[in-house]
Amino acid sequence: MVYRLVVKSEQIEGDLISLDPQQLHYLLRVLRLENGDRFIALDGVGNSWMAEIADQSANIIESIDIKTELPVFLSLITALPKGSGYEQIVRCCTELGVSNFIPAISDRTILKPSNNKVQRWRKIAIEAAEQSERQIVPTILDPLKFTAALDRIQPNQDRYICIARGDIPSLWNCLQNSKATSIVIATGCEGGWTDLEVEKAIALGLEPVSLGNRILRAVTAPIVVSSLVSAICASN
Repeated sequence: MVYRLVVKSEQIEGDLISLDPQQLHYLLRVLRLENGDRFIALDGVGNSWMAEIADQSANIIESIDIKTELPVFLSLITALPKGSGYEQIVRCCTELGVSNFIPAISDRTILKPSNNKVQRWRKIAIEAAEQSERQIVPTILDPLKFTAALDRIQPNQDRYICIARGDIPSLWNCLQNSKATSIVIATGCEGGWTDLEVEKAIALGLEPVSLGNRILRAVTAPIVVSSLVSAICASN
């Protein structure tokens, strides 16, 4: 087994990777690797190399091509659930291929995340990307109001908002007919979206969609969304 480690681009100079104390601890103490052992280094933005440990640093042996990313750029606008639920969302959805997380504060959001919590989400994304052999570490934006999150949507993105009830098409069927290379999907927190939030989203071009006949937890919905996109788009 070849282990993976995400490094920052500024750590790479020529064919040498400077390793920080935390990375050295992980490689040498946790994984029990030694000088001459190899691992895969990733910069989190699409580049990867086979590297060899050499004392307090690592030598780049060769560039390698890893094909583990979805063929679409998937952004999740997720109204923050209570407690530590967003940590689970970040971990699972990173494994499923999400490219961009937009944590949103909706009218029914209870959580008021601190900067430390946001940094923890980003650390979890790195760990999940390493574990799932991804080539890219997803971006996690600072939390922002739902209306501001909607302003982040790009013109070329297919856009959906998940609604718990109503006579609306399923996300599955909409994705089957989509040819988009970039998709953004919004899911609500406990209690769902307010009527006003849904109206604003529809006015900005988001299509209301269903995730099925059952009511899903705020943590479950984005994981289901990511699974559907992965299952449909990766097989097309």
